[in-house]
Amino acid sequence: MKNVPALALLLAFSVAGTVTVGGCRTTQSAGTQVDDAGIKIAVKAKLAKDVRFSTLTNIEVNSTNGIVTLAGQVKSNEDRVAAAEIARSVDGVVKVNNELQVERR
Repeated sequence: MKNVPALALLLAFSVAGTVTVGGCRTTQSAGTQVDDAGIKIAVKAKLAKDVRFSTLTNIEVNSTNGIVTLAGQVKSNEDRVAAAEIARSVDGVVKVNNELQVERR
């Protein structure tokens, strides 16, 4: 019974290590993953500043190796094009895959 706290601590570290290692993609370095997270945040922030994209919850932003993918729905083709241009303006973005769909009315 004296070893129960030590065993619980060991188990907690094992789970934390598995989650940390499992969360990393083997095709990306840790630095690239951090850059992609920063790119994603920067794109979302720039989209949020634009009045047209006040419904930002309809736009999903992902970044892998500097390639940004935009998905979701926007109100017009102009909004679709503008969102891609905003994403392209962020430092570190290599390419933008614009998969945004225009809402049907």
